[in-house]
Amino acid sequence: MPLENHSLVQEFPEMRERIHAMKMSDTHFARLFDEYDAAEHAVHRIESGAEAADDARLETLKKQRLQLKDQLFSLLKKAA
Repeated sequence: MPLENHSLVQEFPEMRERIHAMKMSDTHFARLFDEYDAAEHAVHRIESGAEAADDARLETLKKQRLQLKDQLFSLLKKAA
């Protein structure tokens, strides 16, 4: 079963330009973006079998990723 890509641009393709602009101009957004990207990468490595982790670790990472995505989306909407 193929793994889904949850990159922020994949999640919000209509906001591609805004995401890029905010990464370049807003340090808070850029920091949250980097944290989201790291959490997404860790989840992907665990789900693909490249890294071992227990279910609790995977669940924690998924919750962190969701919380960061919500924060980033809120910032994107405010910037619109």
